[in-house]
Amino acid sequence: MAAEYLTIRETGKGEYEEKKSRFLGEALHIESEEEAAVQIARIRKAFYDARHHCYAWVLGEGGARKKSSDDGEPSGTAGQPILKVIEGSGATNVLVVVTRYFGGTLLGTGGLVRAYTQAARAAMDDAQTVRMCLCRRMEVTVDYPALDRLLYELRRDGIEMGETQYGAQVTLDLTVEAPRADAMAQKITALTSGSARIEVRAEDYFPIQAP
Repeated sequence: MAAEYLTIRETGKGEYEEKKSRFLGEALHIESEEEAAVQIARIRKAFYDARHHCYAWVLGEGGARKKSSDDGEPSGTAGQPILKVIEGSGATNVLVVVTRYFGGTLLGTGGLVRAYTQAARAAMDDAQTVRMCLCRRMEVTVDYPALDRLLYELRRDGIEMGETQYGAQVTLDLTVEAPRADAMAQKITALTSGSARIEVRAEDYFPIQAP
């Protein structure tokens, strides 16, 4: 299992126009081929009067699975350029669909490649790229006298903190990168003289920061 990977969090949209042909790009986060098919069908329905809905998607660790479609455009002029944009971003679990409204003038092979590339790139640029990291979610419960020093050390170490619950004790919701989690638990124990209660809630991929 990879320690981290890049993907997009938000849907991105972009547009490119050449010789009155409009190319509408949409970049989406997906988790499966089935989800990609659903999104492609949705876009086809939304833009039912467009001539082409070309797309590419990349899935899995290291972008191991991928697919592209020219959807009636000359071979290699649409799907592959879109795929290259995704691959160039380094992101996976991404679908990009570029919808074309024909403007009445043929663009030629070079024009089509340029147009689909530009529309796909605009959509990817508009999407929010995030680093998904294999992390451990931990609940740490401490007494109030230990709180200030613990918070100082956590912030200095760049640990992401979620909601804090205040009661008879204080409970912190921490997200720690998996390779650092054991060492961080030991540090918390040392900082609180063994009084902290640490419970692991989950270990999964979580968004950490934009690259």
